[in-house]
Amino acid sequence: MTEPAYVAVDWGTSSFRLWLVDRAGQVLAERRSGEGMLAAARTGFPAVLQAHLAVVEAPAHLPVLVCGMAGAKTGWVEAGYVDTPAKLSAILKQAVRVPGEARDIRILPGIAQRDAKAPDVMRGEETQLLGALGLDAAGEALVCMPGTHSKWVRVKDGTVERFSTFMTGELFSAVSRETILSLAVAGADDAEDIASFKAAVKAAFDAPAFAANLLFTARARQLLFGGTPAAARETLSGTLIGVELAAGLSGTVPQAGVQLIAAGRLAVLYRLAFEALSVTANPVDADEAVRRGLSMAAAAIWTKQKDCER
Repeated sequence: MTEPAYVAVDWGTSSFRLWLVDRAGQVLAERRSGEGMLAAARTGFPAVLQAHLAVVEAPAHLPVLVCGMAGAKTGWVEAGYVDTPAKLSAILKQAVRVPGEARDIRILPGIAQRDAKAPDVMRGEETQLLGALGLDAAGEALVCMPGTHSKWVRVKDGTVERFSTFMTGELFSAVSRETILSLAVAGADDAEDIASFKAAVKAAFDAPAFAANLLFTARARQLLFGGTPAAARETLSGTLIGVELAAGLSGTVPQAGVQLIAAGRLAVLYRLAFEALSVTANPVDADEAVRRGLSMAAAAIWTKQKDCER
């Protein structure tokens, strides 16, 4: 059996993902749960981590590398930020060791944009960027990272120059559940209405200032002309994503197109959105990106440590 080298953890606000990894970067075991930062803050971060380590039978000496919200001010141990312009390689150098633990546990920092006119922060996405682009990526890249809080990032020669956060996922949840538009989407099944989604993306992209009006058309159209709850849901989703893309694509788009780091349903939706706008999107699986980023960081941290011990 292949010998494990380290444990990689992506600890989000509401999700927990752990991988037992060998020296070649192959995953030997995996754990997923809803024990994100909010739940772990109540249960205790050490207890949550230890429970999962026990299940995958991680040896007591095995180091653990964590990215994400466990390093937030309200997380386990604050890991701070690397300020923009931020070289991706700087992330590896500022990992914080969790005190009081026998096991070597490190938490990677986030990235902060300390611009009074456009303040912004990210945690976890910097590790996906590292895994998707590498340390020494040449040229310019425009990266879209969909999620509850989507990130759009401009990277040049391995340095994060600027980024913007869009609360698209959270807004969709609030609008579809807490407003009158919840009546339009009530009872929506899993059926897709790609035509409605693409039309909404295009309409919002062309006229983002009318976003609030375009959202209401999901209800008005259903009342006046009929239509399924699924079509209304896709209209809401397409409108919010279209507004996001209007901002994200407002600057220069590299000739190679946009790097789309996503997984699951969001990967499908954003590919369709870019397709509706005839914009090239180069997909990168988000899970693979974060694992690669953690693998690169683990190699840099513990290889360097071993070299110093020699």
